[in-house]
Amino acid sequence: MAQISASDVSKLRKSTGAGMMDCKKALEEANGDFDKAVDIIRKKGQAIANKRADREATEGAVLADVTSDEKRGAIVVLNCETDFVAKNDSFIELTKKILDKALNEKPSDLDALKNIDMEGRKINDIVVEQIGIIGEKLDLAYYDSLEAEKVVSYIHPGNKLATIVGFNKSDFDNQVAKDVAMQVAAMNPEAIDKDDVSEDIKQRELEIGKEQARNEGKPENIIEKIAMGKLNKFYKESTLLNQDFIKESKMTVRQYLESVDKELKVTGFKRYSLSV
Repeated sequence: MAQISASDVSKLRKSTGAGMMDCKKALEEANGDFDKAVDIIRKKGQAIANKRADREATEGAVLADVTSDEKRGAIVVLNCETDFVAKNDSFIELTKKILDKALNEKPSDLDALKNIDMEGRKINDIVVEQIGIIGEKLDLAYYDSLEAEKVVSYIHPGNKLATIVGFNKSDFDNQVAKDVAMQVAAMNPEAIDKDDVSEDIKQRELEIGKEQARNEGKPENIIEKIAMGKLNKFYKESTLLNQDFIKESKMTVRQYLESVDKELKVTGFKRYSLSV
């Protein structure tokens, strides 16, 4: 059997992120061959991934960031099984590296992100390797991005909820942008404004309103009017610009933006939460 030195073990650990004992065992099994040892660790990760495929990975890290020019933002979610792993610095750092790649490489969708090379391997292969190292099911579960004249990101403390919001202008106070990103995080709007709500959702809300009115015994001739009133309430609660501003409930988000700049508009937003 080849002599396994501490420096060999350290080198393999640095390359794979696996534990010292796992690296030593892999090198011993590979008879000192470094590349074979790397393959052994990767195969271990895939084997554990296969065993844990039916497990629930409902914890994780939800991270968002923007490019240095603030023209593009992205959200990435890496799931795991336990909150203990989700709070681990190395797990959060891995999620951050994937997010950085998403911002720099501009993948078209989640599958494209998984196939991007990072540190000489595909991101999906790195995630599988980490399953073997951590011993939990991991899943790169979500990725989305947004481009605008200015994009701002917000991560709620605890890394369970993040948002990105795009604006039509860049020359305004960044705190205003952060306020709107926090509004999206707190109030979970379905659309920017009334006109952005899909026809399917409008019809669903109208039907719910009619059914509620009938269940309350309202006369049939006023049910349509009551349903429209409930739809308007839905707009007030579920469209960003018509919501009460969380920092000043006497004004809507639209009024807040207009108080900063009459022409300032939200062009888009993305939100992801592990719990909602």
